[in-house]
Amino acid sequence: MTSQNSSLLNYQQLGQGEHLLLIHGLFGSLENLNMVAKSLSQNYCVTSVDVRNHGNSFHAEGMSYAALAQDIINLLDHLDINSCHILGHSMGGKIAMQIALSHSNRVNKLIIADIAPAEYPAHHLSIIAGLQAMDLAKAENRKDLDSQLAKYVDNMGVRQFLLRNVVRDSQNQFKFKCNINNIEQGYSDVMQQVESENNFVSETLFIKGGNSDYILPEHQSSILSLFPSAKAKIIQGAGHWLHAEKTAAFNRTVADFLA
Repeated sequence: MTSQNSSLLNYQQLGQGEHLLLIHGLFGSLENLNMVAKSLSQNYCVTSVDVRNHGNSFHAEGMSYAALAQDIINLLDHLDINSCHILGHSMGGKIAMQIALSHSNRVNKLIIADIAPAEYPAHHLSIIAGLQAMDLAKAENRKDLDSQLAKYVDNMGVRQFLLRNVVRDSQNQFKFKCNINNIEQGYSDVMQQVESENNFVSETLFIKGGNSDYILPEHQSSILSLFPSAKAKIIQGAGHWLHAEKTAAFNRTVADFLA
């Protein structure tokens, strides 16, 4: 089941049971969490979403966490989901935190994959510049797209991930699914810390990639002040893309926590 309503986030639903919502990270889409959704849909009704300006969702200015959280609440209202478990990765984890802090009655258990509620330095600027510099009309194939982006992004795996945002339209021309300009304008908001005068007291799990530096010891106090019931799990041998690198271990960790 999917939606492409112009004012609602695009979503996909799998399985049945208790509701579980999945939120992807920056420059991603719901497809990034497919392997998680498929596994957990054996026991849950899993709703995966495309965040605004990403995937097949609507394009709109503003990338504050308050706005991104409200988009999710609007979708939950549309789907008649009063409360659900929420899992978010990276930027999606910050959106999930914001929902839990602002709408705690809508969240049962909270799972945050490899992100803290902290402010992060601007480390995607070359990616944004590279995507904005691409001339899609000059590319005949995906190899051409890759060589254009390679001038800005060294890592081939990162380029492959980013180029999932480029698709062919009905005229067989390349186009971006995501709205790079809106993301660039809202980028400083995406890097901001999650702030709230409330805290979320229900069960919360932070899952860290053992090789990732997104969650650090100095984040512990801010995590516990906002999420006093928070526990942490480390997935050894995984970086920031822990759900893709160690899928079985990640899915088992999530399933054990939700059970």
